[in-house]
Amino acid sequence: MKKKNIIIIVAVLVVGLVATIVALRGSRKSTFKQDYHVADIASVTRVFMADKEGTHVMLERPAAGSADTTWIVDGQYPANQHLVDLMLETLHDMRIRQQVNRNAVPNIIARISSSSVKVEVYQKRYAIDWFKHHLRLFPAEKLAVTYFVGNETQDLMGSFVFREGDKVPYIIHIPGFRGYITPRFFADPTQWRSHKIIDLDINHIAEVKLDIPASPDESFTVKRNGDGFSFVAADGQVVPFDTARVAQLLSGFTNLNFDEYAQIVPNSNTDSSFVGGPRTVLRITDTDGNSREMKTYIKYVNTDDLQAMPDPEMYETFDLNRLYAIIDNSDTVLIQYYAFDNILQPASYFRGQTKTAIAK
Repeated sequence: MKKKNIIIIVAVLVVGLVATIVALRGSRKSTFKQDYHVADIASVTRVFMADKEGTHVMLERPAAGSADTTWIVDGQYPANQHLVDLMLETLHDMRIRQQVNRNAVPNIIARISSSSVKVEVYQKRYAIDWFKHHLRLFPAEKLAVTYFVGNETQDLMGSFVFREGDKVPYIIHIPGFRGYITPRFFADPTQWRSHKIIDLDINHIAEVKLDIPASPDESFTVKRNGDGFSFVAADGQVVPFDTARVAQLLSGFTNLNFDEYAQIVPNSNTDSSFVGGPRTVLRITDTDGNSREMKTYIKYVNTDDLQAMPDPEMYETFDLNRLYAIIDNSDTVLIQYYAFDNILQPASYFRGQTKTAIAK
């Protein structure tokens, strides 16, 4: 009986030891995976990215207490907040799917070394951080982690990533997401910039002025007059106007965006578009005295596209969907006609006459 009890006790001890080893291994594995991502994205202050072509970008969070919550690109341009949020969510949600096969490690490291995006994540850290973050003293910005984000896996469900300090790369994914994280990290600063031209509601608009150089008599100004607006013709006379159409004009400046930056457009196409000067010059001034100016230009169809068409003479020589715009004499962008259909119209249209698309 005594011998039987000893056997039972030994068996229980062995089972307990095995269970403990398995639990500890699982715990270490889980902890390591948790450590791979950025757990506290609220403390991220900056993200620097650079590719192997020498392109780089710095994304920075606005200073604490700033009324503007939009991140900044390279210290001066408002960022596309949706893309920034997506990037931060990716840093937070990404996990290790599996370790790269030992035999494939040299090849994967070589590929990451030649075609990855370096991602440096900076965070605000505290020298003293006690009682579950209730007592924090001596803040300082520090480089928290550096990743090298490589290409996607063959099944398109993960990305090869090497974290500085690790010995091997890993296949990283987002649990529950069908896709890979590589496209969310890129070093082109232009792609990170906001496409917003202006975002004003009617209550904050002081003046809208549209000059049409080819038809100066069709130029006009809409000015705030107390709680309403006055319509001023090109000769300076205040004239009656179509209330509904002017209301559409003024409401068009809420979340008004351009389509894309024009750097990707061939120079041969761009040069011919600006020879004749602007088609329209639009100036919007808010109630605080801030103003924006946008000059529009006809976008001609690319000559290479015309040559590829069966009968080029059947097609218009200018783009029917988009036109160029220069914002504040700085950025050259592409805008869509439909977004400006109620804005780039002549004075006669806003006075209740037939609609004419001056911009075309």
